Amino acid sequence: MEPTTTQRRTYLLVDGENIDATLGMSVLGHRPAPEERPRWERVTNYAQALWDQPITALFFLNASSGQMPMGFVQALLALGYHPIPLSGSSSEKVVDIGIQRMLEAISTNGGDVLLASHDGDFLPQVEQLLEGDHRVGLLAFREFANARFTELVEDGLTIHDLEDDLGAFNAPLPRVRIIPIGAFDPMRYL
Repeated sequence: MEPTTTQRRTYLLVDGENIDATLGMSVLGHRPAPEERPRWERVTNYAQALWDQPITALFFLNASSGQMPMGFVQALLALGYHPIPLSGSSSEKVVDIGIQRMLEAISTNGGDVLLASHDGDFLPQVEQLLEGDHRVGLLAFREFANARFTELVEDGLTIHDLEDDLGAFNAPLPRVRIIPIGAFDPMRYL
């Protein structure tokens, strides 16, 4: 009998609250309208192509109010995401706790990780993953990611900009950031 080989897998973990809050408060200056939010199918396509392996896309949601945005949940399901609606007390950061537990489980059981968040609460788990045989990437707006993530690049963390690298938005965002000269496109400003 031939030994079976398990194909390596990428776990895409989305901190939806963090991405939405950063987009709204730090980039747009207002609550994002649906057309201003990331195109989540582009995120999964990028995740699958990045390391050319199957992905499991997990979208963490805070459902502590007892309600879920069912239209959004249905859209996520249609795009191949597994919504993870978590609940807890008002003092618990349920999405962060859920993602932390997931990162710890991946560290023990294997797999690569793309984490969509700017939140430094995941640094210990990301560091643990980087110490093992895991590829780890951060999907974020570079200028708003916790500064410690940048320090982990030398340990193997890759940082992928949601707008510039993934092309996750339908229109250019009003961001002011440092642009490497090789990436400067004057057409964007015409």
